[in-house]
Amino acid sequence: MAQVISTQKTSPINYGSEKKNSTKKPLFSTFNYILMGVGVLFLAIGYITLSGGASKDPNQFSEEIFNTQRLVVAPLLMLCGLVIEIVAIMYYPQRKKKISDENTDENTQA
Repeated sequence: MAQVISTQKTSPINYGSEKKNSTKKPLFSTFNYILMGVGVLFLAIGYITLSGGASKDPNQFSEEIFNTQRLVVAPLLMLCGLVIEIVAIMYYPQRKKKISDENTDENTQA
């Protein structure tokens, strides 16, 4: 049997070593989670406001389902909740530069 000899240096494979050495930033910041909570709160209040208006007698029609609370206020609350959720997901805070980073930028430009 012939043995294949490689001329390239090979190093032992360390599976998972990249995960331990790399530090990844979290996907969302605390502010994002707070906004998500506020959006969910608006949605919950909107759904609660939308409920109700049933008549006690099923054969009798009730005008309570056409009041301003159910036709205007509740949909606006739910729409605001959805917009807040979209902003919470899409918002990415700008990271401030450290003083040492600014000094190195000035030194490279001069």
